[in-house]
Amino acid sequence: MSERIGSSFESFLNETGSKEDIYAAATKRVLAWQIEQAMEAQNMSKTQMAKKMKTSRSQLDRLLDPTNMAVQIDTIQKAAEAVGRKLVIELREPAPA
Repeated sequence: MSERIGSSFESFLNETGSKEDIYAAATKRVLAWQIEQAMEAQNMSKTQMAKKMKTSRSQLDRLLDPTNMAVQIDTIQKAAEAVGRKLVIELREPAPA
């Protein structure tokens, strides 16, 4: 077994000050992917989804764009409800270092 050299990836992100941005981007990508998967499972088009959310198709496109971070929580909530899911957000204690 070899010894670990250097710091962990999480330590690297902390040192560079990019941890929060990376985690936020990853969270947005996962949410967009989960919504798309739920839409596909229900054979729901983007037009149908936008109508269920009572929003525009362009707003839905912004929500489903994994790189667009300017999405409000209420929009994600509407999308979750439209595909029969529940949005759960929580604050957790950080893992011990």
